[in-house]
Amino acid sequence: MLPHCSCSSFVTLLTLLLVVVLLVDPTSSTSRGASNGLNNHKLSHPHHGGFRVNLHHVDSGKNLTKLERVQHGINRSKTRLQRLNAMVLAAATTSEDSSQIEAPIHAGNGEYLMELSIGTPPLSYPAVLDTGSDLIWTQCKPCSQCYKQPTPIFDPEKSSSFSKLSCDSNLCSALPTSTCHGNGCQYQYSYGDYSVTQGILGTETFTFGDSGENRVSENRVSIKNIGFGCGEDNEGQGFEQASGLVGLGRGPLSLVSQMKEAKFSYCLTSMDDSKASVLLLGSLAKATKDAISTPLLTNPSQPSFYYLSLEGISVGGTQLSIEQSIFDVSDDGSGGVIIDSGTTITYLEKSVFDTLKKEFISQSNLQLDKSSSTGLDVCFSLPSETTQVEVPKLVFHFKGGDLELPAENYMIADSKLGVACLAMGASNGMSIFGNVQQQNILVNHDLEKETISFVPTQCDQL
Repeated sequence: MLPHCSCSSFVTLLTLLLVVVLLVDPTSSTSRGASNGLNNHKLSHPHHGGFRVNLHHVDSGKNLTKLERVQHGINRSKTRLQRLNAMVLAAATTSEDSSQIEAPIHAGNGEYLMELSIGTPPLSYPAVLDTGSDLIWTQCKPCSQCYKQPTPIFDPEKSSSFSKLSCDSNLCSALPTSTCHGNGCQYQYSYGDYSVTQGILGTETFTFGDSGENRVSENRVSIKNIGFGCGEDNEGQGFEQASGLVGLGRGPLSLVSQMKEAKFSYCLTSMDDSKASVLLLGSLAKATKDAISTPLLTNPSQPSFYYLSLEGISVGGTQLSIEQSIFDVSDDGSGGVIIDSGTTITYLEKSVFDTLKKEFISQSNLQLDKSSSTGLDVCFSLPSETTQVEVPKLVFHFKGGDLELPAENYMIADSKLGVACLAMGASNGMSIFGNVQQQNILVNHDLEKETISFVPTQCDQL
């Protein structure tokens, strides 16, 4: 018999079970000269202090339950997790052996797509949003090898605002791997799943904002001279639903760095919600007074990642007995906790997850499901005809404040299968705070103050 805890150490899953039916029902003339360095980026509508971009989950519109969406995400995230850990190990090995010349690898495909346009006239460009890498790129003509994408391949010859970047430009120098070809900078950017994009580095006008028939033009913002990769050879999997990728990391090649925007935010709706999530840049990215703010840490081995100052975790009012140092970044660059929009569930260092798993099970008065049919490590059987169940509270203790997660941010119920599962797993390297745990939380990045803050928010109402 599992011990029964007091009600104060539990959160109620009544709301979760009331909506569980929804989880199992179908959801419904070209400048070709090379440019030197960076140009000043100016908004075409100077009165805009910021702008918003809608985001869509990669599985939106598919006939999937929430649990099925999580399962699909886990399959993607396991590859991403292996990739991220390999990146750290590769960086550590390279620092020890300077003779290694293997190109750095990067995070790659993610979970959310953003809508924007590129060129003059603007061409629609659905792109993977990736907070784990920096380079912005799209497939370009002439293509020696391109994958099938949902929109026409960008042709720089037909855009009046395209320009090549020279080899002595700042952005070319920021590339991990580049060569000179004629009067332009050639790049190669590799991802850990052996995907790669290579081509010419150039600048273009990128257009953001609402673009539907009922939208007013003032909601559209164009930014000139954004450096990006014009990919003529793109190989690998995971990008088929997008025409490229937009990196939002901390390095000089990322969108936020090029725009010199000190702040950006995103707010992710539940992955089974048909309403769009949102990315806010510039002055629209504001934290409220009740925000939980924590310092950003830096890892010299992986300077693009957003490392969090996590100090501990509590289950049902009981703080787990773990060393705080286990969440620190080690001298060799390993370990630490990053926040990542492209990883589905949260992964914790194995010893931490094992401790959390044991405590979570001991405090739950539900029968453990041992079928291993869901792909998640901890699942419980839902009693038949149950109107509500109780599960332990889950609190992440960050330096600067405690973030108590709502039940739907860590328990995924499916009445068809009769299970409720903990949306977390174990990692053999760095820990990752995933996007399920970030649902309906406004996540604010302040790159000037070097903080990240969390504000519980109904994201579809922003």
